[in-house]
Amino acid sequence: MLEAESIPSLDILYRDDRYIAIHKPSGLLVHRSPIDRRETRFAIQVLRDQIGQMVYPAHRIDRPTSGILLFGLDQEAGTRLSVLFQERKVQKRYHAIVRGHTPESGSIDSPLNKYEDLDGHIKSEQTQEALTHYQRLLASELPYPTERYATSRFSLLELKPHTGRRHQLRRHLAHIRYPIIGDVRHGCNKTNKLARSNFDIQRLLLAATHLSFQHPFENTEVAIDCEPEDSFLHSAALLGLPYAYEGT
Repeated sequence: MLEAESIPSLDILYRDDRYIAIHKPSGLLVHRSPIDRRETRFAIQVLRDQIGQMVYPAHRIDRPTSGILLFGLDQEAGTRLSVLFQERKVQKRYHAIVRGHTPESGSIDSPLNKYEDLDGHIKSEQTQEALTHYQRLLASELPYPTERYATSRFSLLELKPHTGRRHQLRRHLAHIRYPIIGDVRHGCNKTNKLARSNFDIQRLLLAATHLSFQHPFENTEVAIDCEPEDSFLHSAALLGLPYAYEGT
């Protein structure tokens, strides 16, 4: 849990008369949630206090995920952009570090059970279509034994979710047996333990790095890029995957 005094001002990536985008750090909730009733600070509150006005979330990213988070500066703006997300008219890109050497590129077309509560419990067998495209950017192999192997392999991926299901990227990568490092819910406990004990990696290695959409009130295309935060880049280097984020 992030302590209140540990949260600095949020980095503002984009702002106009109707919208504002921030770089949300890993560990910060978007809004109040039963996931952690003890938490006292949320991205909505921090940003509201920082800019001195109400903000209205247009979408959501998981607490352990870092990266781009977009808000409307009025309720209509937030609602209209939420509709674009629902209609899949917002292009999204993420970066992740996973266990193993994935194929160079591929698609994961696998329906997902629908979450029925805010704690992330699945209480229904109802499924929703879900599609994720991925491309491997880098791969490494380090001399740390794990499970039945003498070495540990890792891949840096660029991910493009076509749909926006809850925990979609985390669940899809676990489904094809390349779980994201640091994913305590869907990942590999042994690999996560190796990452913590040998590299002091304490976070989910997933970052939202790009959003683009047609501005709902202007005839312009908005493109927002966000380099992963330092903790992600440092972890990537430790795992033999040093890279420089180049944006769009």
